[in-house]
Amino acid sequence: MTVPDEEMLNALQPTPEGIDVVVWDFHSDPQGARYGDVDVVVLPYMSLGDMRGPLAKIPDLKLVQTQSTGYEGVPEMVGDGVAVASAAGVHAAATAELAVGLAIASLRGIDVAVRNQNDGVWQPGRFTGLADRRVLLLGVGGIGAEIAKRLDAFEVTLTRVGSSARNDERGRVHSSDELVSLAAEHDVLIVITPLNDSTRGLVDAKVLAALPDGALVVNVARGAVVDSDALTREVISGRLKAAIDVFDPEPMPQDHPLWAAPNAIITPHNGGNTGAFEPRIIKLLRSQLQALADSREPANLVRRGHWGN
Repeated sequence: MTVPDEEMLNALQPTPEGIDVVVWDFHSDPQGARYGDVDVVVLPYMSLGDMRGPLAKIPDLKLVQTQSTGYEGVPEMVGDGVAVASAAGVHAAATAELAVGLAIASLRGIDVAVRNQNDGVWQPGRFTGLADRRVLLLGVGGIGAEIAKRLDAFEVTLTRVGSSARNDERGRVHSSDELVSLAAEHDVLIVITPLNDSTRGLVDAKVLAALPDGALVVNVARGAVVDSDALTREVISGRLKAAIDVFDPEPMPQDHPLWAAPNAIITPHNGGNTGAFEPRIIKLLRSQLQALADSREPANLVRRGHWGN
């Protein structure tokens, strides 16, 4: 198995018997191994872009492991027989923390207070707050579930939306087909659905237009789930607020008008990037190594590849 840096290599020691781990940074050859020796590749945390070329050098690649929850583009970079595993669960707590934090920062005017602090201005004000707000949560997977748990403490009215309508242990999950009608009844929209063909542009101009005046859009999913142009128009007009950790494209262009919008909070895709990340990714990789050593199926397979369809 290859890992992208020495720090990860050292953190994984000792490895299970029969498993060798080496460093491969995608810029030079694997350290101490031939390409033909490699079965498993751990991708860098932040994507290097299209890695088709380097990955194609491995003749018998069996598994690609991401360090992110999202895995869009990865199956396309490897052959059909190669399995892909995500880091689902590793980033759930941190991303949920940021989603709620962004909502509170915007709804309590913390961004306004920071700007006033820079100018030495003491200006009390009454802000909306999160308590008693009607929150529409788009995404009910692992991170969505963690966001919902954290929102319980803030006494909100929560409506959850998934890919299809159903009931689960928390109650009703609405279909994404209902987004426009549901948006009209909510003060906050939190987006945490995965990016795929069915969710790209899902939060479009119609959904955004249906939100009430002054509503807040929080996006901690992927930028392309939300129509960037439509969101920009609504925020620049002053009708909606945004607190976003992701955008399409990334990085956001330096001259983009959202940077200067007083009703926007922008963080640079920091969702899962906290002190909790390293110990959690190492724990997952240790588990994956042990599964491979025991000839068991690794966790979090999003494409089975070597382990069957």
